[in-house]
Amino acid sequence: MNKARFIAVSRHRIQTDGQGVTTLCGFYGCPLRCKYCINPHSFKDGTKTLELTPQELYDKVKIDDLYFVSTNGGVTFGGGEPLLYADFIREFRALCGDRWHICAETSLNVPLDAVKTAASVIDEFFVDIKDMDPDIYFGYTGRDNKQVIENLRYLISAVGSERITVRIPLIKGINDESDREYSISLLRDMGFSQFDLFEYRIKEH
Repeated sequence: MNKARFIAVSRHRIQTDGQGVTTLCGFYGCPLRCKYCINPHSFKDGTKTLELTPQELYDKVKIDDLYFVSTNGGVTFGGGEPLLYADFIREFRALCGDRWHICAETSLNVPLDAVKTAASVIDEFFVDIKDMDPDIYFGYTGRDNKQVIENLRYLISAVGSERITVRIPLIKGINDESDREYSISLLRDMGFSQFDLFEYRIKEH
């Protein structure tokens, strides 16, 4: 039976992880090691997790079905990296059907097959690409972004730009406004049109 580890299942989130009322389900596990990760417990050893099957997760969150349906909300999968569990999400979708709006917050730094599976069942994607420059990306995440670029091209062809929001942060000491404008330019050339622009608030020690 397909099981996955979760770091949190957070109910009654409003207009923060998609439209309407949502439940955020955070998976354990991430391929990146971002310098200022906001969820380091999503990959650290010793993290207390909740292990669930798709049916068990569905049974846990269906209590909010009325809220989901009446507000066009639903479940947002985050983490960690949710697309590492694309098969789990597909099984979950089979249980909830089309009643709920299903979102994913992803870095897209996963195998293409995972993106193909996710594209067939997820309604809306929030893609955190950090920065499109490969050197900046590597310096911040510890990974290269070649797979991310390939996955971006596939995803927009599969689901269309209207179902994808690309998050592009300003990260102090990592990139600047000109870097972000360069990223936006590349993404627009690829056909993306919805961007979430914000700045990381780094705590000084």
